[in-house]
Amino acid sequence: MTELIAVAAITVLAVISPGADFAMVVRNSCLYGRPTGLFAAAGVAAGVLVHVTYTMLGVGLLIAAHTALFTAIKLAGAAYLVYIGQRTFFARADVTVDLGTKAALSRWGALRTGFLTNVLNPKTTLFVVSTFTQVVGPDTPLWQQAGYGMFMSLAHLGWFALVALFFSRTRLRTSLLRAQKALNRTIGATLVGLGVTLGVTSP
Repeated sequence: MTELIAVAAITVLAVISPGADFAMVVRNSCLYGRPTGLFAAAGVAAGVLVHVTYTMLGVGLLIAAHTALFTAIKLAGAAYLVYIGQRTFFARADVTVDLGTKAALSRWGALRTGFLTNVLNPKTTLFVVSTFTQVVGPDTPLWQQAGYGMFMSLAHLGWFALVALFFSRTRLRTSLLRAQKALNRTIGATLVGLGVTLGVTSP
C-alpha cells in the first residue's frame, strides 16, 4: 500500500508540473481546437507507455547509466521543441476565428506531436526510471509494475485532456485567436525556451 501511494503521489506531482507536454497540448488546443488538443493529450499518454516499457525491460537503467546515450536523447528532444517552437513563432497569423472550420493540423498530426514531445523528453525518462528504481521494489510482481505504468499513462491522459478541454473553450479560444500573432509568439517562444533550457541543462 505504501508503494502504491508513493507511486501515485510522485505521478500526480510529475504530471501537473508545467513543461513541454503542457505547452504542446495548450498550443494544439488553442490553435486547432478541442479534438486536436485531445489527440495531443492521447499522444502524450502513449509516449509515457514507451518510457514504462523500456524501463521494465531494463533499457531505462542503461540510458540512465550511460551519459552519452542520455545526452543524445536529451538533445533530440531539445531540437524537436525548438523546431516546433520556431515554426509556431513565425507562423502567419491568418487563422480565421471561425471555430467551425477544419483544423489545420490533422488528428494524426496532433497525436504525433504529443507522442514525440513526451518520448523525447528526458524529464519523463528520469521520472519513470527513478520511480521504478527508487520506489518500486525488485520483488514487485510484473503485473503490478505494469499496473503502475498504466496508471502513469492514464494520469497523463486525464490531466492533459482537462488542459485541452479548458484551453479549447469557445470563448477563451476565440479571444486568444483574435490576438493570434501574440499567441503564436508566446507559445513559440515558450517551446523554444524549453528546448534551449533542456539542451543546456546537465543531466
